Amino acid sequence: MMFLSWSVTVVAVALLVVQQCAGEATSCVMWSSAGAVVQRGSSFVVYCTFIPECRTQRSLYIDTNIKSTHERLNDTTIFLRVENIMEKRTYSCSSDCNPPLDVCGLDITAGYPPDKPKSISCICRILKNGTQSVNCSWDRGRDTYLDNSFVVQVGTVSGNQTRRLVYNVSGKGTELISASFTLPRPVQLMSVQIQAQNSLGSVNSSIVSYNLSDIVMPSTPVVHQVECSSRNCTIKVEQPARSAHLQVEYREERQRDWTTYPDSAGLTTSLEAKHVSSLEPCSVYGFRARSRFSTGLWSQWSSTVSSATKEEAPAQHLDVWLAAGPDFRSMRVYWNESNMSVCRGSIVQYTIRVNSDNLTVVTNVSADLRNRSVPFCSDCEVTVQAVNSQGSSPPATMTTRHTTAKSILDVQVTVGNHTVAISWRKAEAAPAYYVVEWYPEGHMLDDLRWARLDGNENFVTVTDINPWECYEGAVYAFYNQSSVSRTSFKQIATLEAAPEMGPSVQDKVEGKRVTVSWTQLRRAQRRGCITKFTIYLQNSRGVQTLYSAEGSQRSYPIEGLSPDSYSLWISASTSKGEGPPGQKIKFYIEEDDHLSPVLMCAFVTMMVLFTLCLWKSSAVKHRFKEIFQCLMPDVVPDPANSKWAKECTKDKGKMNLHLPSHNSSFADPEEETILVDVEELCRRMGDSSSPRSDRSAFPPESCEGQGTELSVLLYPPLTTYIKSLSHDSDSSGHTQTSLDTNTTVDYISSHGQDNLDNYDQEDEEEFPGMQFFPSLSILMEPGGFGGKLTLDAVKIDCGDFFQNA
Repeated sequence: MMFLSWSVTVVAVALLVVQQCAGEATSCVMWSSAGAVVQRGSSFVVYCTFIPECRTQRSLYIDTNIKSTHERLNDTTIFLRVENIMEKRTYSCSSDCNPPLDVCGLDITAGYPPDKPKSISCICRILKNGTQSVNCSWDRGRDTYLDNSFVVQVGTVSGNQTRRLVYNVSGKGTELISASFTLPRPVQLMSVQIQAQNSLGSVNSSIVSYNLSDIVMPSTPVVHQVECSSRNCTIKVEQPARSAHLQVEYREERQRDWTTYPDSAGLTTSLEAKHVSSLEPCSVYGFRARSRFSTGLWSQWSSTVSSATKEEAPAQHLDVWLAAGPDFRSMRVYWNESNMSVCRGSIVQYTIRVNSDNLTVVTNVSADLRNRSVPFCSDCEVTVQAVNSQGSSPPATMTTRHTTAKSILDVQVTVGNHTVAISWRKAEAAPAYYVVEWYPEGHMLDDLRWARLDGNENFVTVTDINPWECYEGAVYAFYNQSSVSRTSFKQIATLEAAPEMGPSVQDKVEGKRVTVSWTQLRRAQRRGCITKFTIYLQNSRGVQTLYSAEGSQRSYPIEGLSPDSYSLWISASTSKGEGPPGQKIKFYIEEDDHLSPVLMCAFVTMMVLFTLCLWKSSAVKHRFKEIFQCLMPDVVPDPANSKWAKECTKDKGKMNLHLPSHNSSFADPEEETILVDVEELCRRMGDSSSPRSDRSAFPPESCEGQGTELSVLLYPPLTTYIKSLSHDSDSSGHTQTSLDTNTTVDYISSHGQDNLDNYDQEDEEEFPGMQFFPSLSILMEPGGFGGKLTLDAVKIDCGDFFQNA
């Protein structure tokens, strides 16, 4: 330890002397036991010796900001042990000096010694002046993190003469290091050795010998020009020197692999044209070339030159499909976009032709469209052609005239996360081809997709399926253009959830029946396939009734509802659950207060029949006349104008009553004059406003006091009744009233209205309990007789009188 301290002190004193001689005013001096450059992962010691004026507050730092824990070697020196260094570090020491002095420091660089160079490769190129340019490259190995230098030692043999050349190359990093040098043309053999060196050491590679004819390489050719037709291209290649072999490669710009043109004969001149055939029309190709001498190495590839072949008319027909709308008013034609090998050029338009018996319709469609609506026809052909600058493709034909073949059985649909697999059992007779179509439910014409398969296939995987969407479709088997079978599939969804909301509802009330209708949810709100709709009906008491409708229904009738107020709403469901309720509506079922027309007619008929039955009763007739007397005419015949009334004034009620023979009920065939005692009962007219006043209020008067002219009776008239006592007869006990109406008299003016006297007491005693009714029928229309009246219009019927008697 004392020896180490003494040695360090000697070194420190020597460094301080050198520093002072150099005129540097620092407080200390630093050095490393391993030097300024060390190998990565090594350990060493860093020393710091201070001058006598700097003996207090001594510190040692790493990278100028990290204060380290150092050790004390003696009164003037401190040190730090460094373990496993992996990168460049800076160390510094400081102290309180009087006067103040600068700190001292030391940079330590860590790296590796150089690896042995390997993979030496040399290439010889013949220049235009005949000299040989040699380029040698090698792999230097791992990165040393230090500055490296290489020495290339080249030995040449030309005839019997041997020479040794030395070339110095410097470089860093792990990349290949190369060196170029020239050799005279007579040199045939060459040996190369590489020496690598840096601050930590040096190393030599193995010696590699070459025959220059084996490493000679032509200069890189240049592709000058490419001219193309629809299927051939001519390439012009230039080389600095003639070569024995020329290789041309090409590829379509969208492909990765190159194709080597089979004819790779060498050029006879420095500028030669090569013809490449069997290319596709309307395609962009890239071309490159390289060359080689009869011996040696292939040259580097030239730069790629691109050129496009020209167009041709499309060679194949399009893939076409035809779908009819649900209302059979229109059709939509679909076609797939053809690849370049089919279209052979840029499509400028599509031509659609609809041929029927009576009409041909031709429509040109833009090149960016893939479907078109056409008029519906049940028996026609639809053809589609692609058109470019050179012509049209062969027509692709679909017919709407189909005969139904036997349906495909066992169509199976398997749903994955993002795909749908559709399979079916092959038909007994293999069809010409199959077509599988699929589309979102209810949107056939808007978003239809299809795939055409060979008749021997029975499986297709569909990938363009949107999640949360319900799909349906069908599998078609085409045996020929007109014989087709169809098997459909429905309710297909890759991902599902409960619907986001319920549908909007409308109601139509008819009596005790309500018809509920609703609209389909939007595609984004369905969240899959709607399996059913649930209808909630709630009355005013809060009692709920549930009805279920299929997912395809849009209306539902509810019958037999009681009069009440109701609330109604609908929810939709998928296989994952029921969604929230939709819009709530209210409606009312009212009481039926009106009889039906049939019941009304029956009621009126019964009332008419009942009235007719009642009319047969005379008491009912009398009561009816009394109640509705206001409807009777005000002017009635005045009995005072009759012949009987005039005779009554002369004979005091005595008059002869002639009975016609044909109305007589007596057995005597001879005509007899029957004397009848007639007593006229007159009643004094009272107040005209009280025509129905009690008869007892008026005392009987004789007819003489009334004058010669009698007033017209008020309605209803109290008709003078003739009491007839029949003569004794053995054959009949009845009496009849004379119906003689043949007598005519002059008109007698009416001068007023007087009431008749009440029936006299004799009448009441002679016919006790007898009631008399007017003989005028109420069915007779009231007649307006004016101021004059004859007895021709008056008929006194005494039938009821004798009947009651």
